[in-house]
Amino acid sequence: MDLAHLVALRKDLHAHPELRFEEFRTSDIVADVLTSLGYCPSRGLAKTGVVASLQGKKPGPSIILRADMDALPINEQGDHPHISRHPGRMHACGHDGHTTMLLGAAAALALNPPECGTVHFVFQPGEEGGAGAKIMLEEGLLEKFPAGRVFGMHNWPGLPTGSMATRTGPIMAGGWRFLVDIKGKGSHAAQPQLGRDALTVGAAFVQETQLLVARRSDPLVPAVLSICTFHAGTTDNILPETATLRGTIRALDAQVLNDLKDGMTRLAAGIAIAHDVTITVQFHQPYPVTVNSANETVLARAAMARAVGAQGTVIPDMTPSMASEDFGFMLEERPGALVMLGNGASAPLHAPDYDFDDTIIPQGIAYWVALAHMCLRINQDV
Repeated sequence: MDLAHLVALRKDLHAHPELRFEEFRTSDIVADVLTSLGYCPSRGLAKTGVVASLQGKKPGPSIILRADMDALPINEQGDHPHISRHPGRMHACGHDGHTTMLLGAAAALALNPPECGTVHFVFQPGEEGGAGAKIMLEEGLLEKFPAGRVFGMHNWPGLPTGSMATRTGPIMAGGWRFLVDIKGKGSHAAQPQLGRDALTVGAAFVQETQLLVARRSDPLVPAVLSICTFHAGTTDNILPETATLRGTIRALDAQVLNDLKDGMTRLAAGIAIAHDVTITVQFHQPYPVTVNSANETVLARAAMARAVGAQGTVIPDMTPSMASEDFGFMLEERPGALVMLGNGASAPLHAPDYDFDDTIIPQGIAYWVALAHMCLRINQDV
């Protein structure tokens, strides 16, 4: 597969984004490309997942190389020819590029397999809030495709084009999403004493939760609690009976996450008593902290250096991100590493004007190929 073919494929995927677990067209394309390369793709894990395996020249260990496929529920803004043709859906996180680069690596490795062992190419659905990696694991990914190491890669806006970065230990935060329901008693705005104003109680809850990070968490362990929606009331002269709040908690340490959850639950109980209302807090969509293991990060850095070449830059100890990645589920099961590939000065991830930089496709492929050969060579240093 030459670069022009890969760029055309990436733009086609971008123009036809599919949300989590609806990646039917995308998985068809992935399976068709893999089949054309001589692979026998397996389908159906997590509904739309695709896995293909490549045997090395001799028996040996196995690794997983993973790319995500799903898009986001965002209206795309822009005027490029490959803009999303589906309102309310766009590839705002670069998964179209991730899929393309792993297909390119599958093509390159098919022509020049590693010395030994097996490469499993995993095309995963549902990364964006669906925990698709977890579902693939629960449905037997590692039993059907045994692997001793797992590796992932994500494009990273703001990191210069031609650069790659990673770090040992926590690289992306774990997180929970939450839903807070407040039930009070409605009343006329002129007679607040007859009601229990859910909006005012909600405002108090918002303020108090910020102290959980500012005054209850270790300032040396990054954490963030963000309330992102607040819905209450229907008109300007009635105090609302109910309020609903949604948001996320994120941290680079699992115990800090648990402490934030416990703190929110205690706050809800205390504020409910103080204001004579009912408050329920529900946590959902947990993602673990993404933690790179030491030996695999050494291998990743070496492969990154080979991929970027003399003109590129390897950042060996990047600042971790408070965003979350469901590749963390795979890293809970096997040692491995996630790395970042510079996407230059593009718009931020999840922005409506974001686009993947096609010039980094060869570099991403070169990383995957170098990594596979380093992990599956007969005399391996690490």
